[in-house]
Amino acid sequence: MNITAGIFKGRKIIAPDEKITRPTLSKVRMSVFNTLQAMIDFEGKSFLDMFSGSGIMALEALSRGFSDVTAIEKNPKAASVIKNNFAKFVPSPKLIKGDCLKIISESEQCFDVVYIDPPYYSGVYEAAITAVKDFAQIIILEHVTDVDFAPLELLKQKKYGDKYISFLHTKREENL
Repeated sequence: MNITAGIFKGRKIIAPDEKITRPTLSKVRMSVFNTLQAMIDFEGKSFLDMFSGSGIMALEALSRGFSDVTAIEKNPKAASVIKNNFAKFVPSPKLIKGDCLKIISESEQCFDVVYIDPPYYSGVYEAAITAVKDFAQIIILEHVTDVDFAPLELLKQKKYGDKYISFLHTKREENL
């Protein structure tokens, strides 16, 4: 996989075994960040990649100008691959190993953007939204099933094959 834009454009990373993760396609990554860039300026902003998988979304965020980027991954094999990928970049995102729902519930750190892409059909979308809705400004979901976004505002939704990318606003007091 290659990073699609920014200071690390074209640099390759290794993806974990396909049985463990499902990396976001390059055309989807480009669309996510192009859409997001129309909403906010990345400079000085923070980005959280929950259910990080390969770490590609965190690296894309850092490459495109986010100042503070964090990835959370529970699977030990995937986390090991992410750690090795991140070691090739300076600066690099922060990697937290563990259950992102538990980690977020114990943290008070706020993020400007949170990307949520758990294993499809895992049933954790609503729990993930609940965990971050008070600590995020924009939440981006990659999903294939209907998700209850309430009480968040749907800003934009795009469809790619069988998957959707939904941009949600958490209505925090800060300006977009």
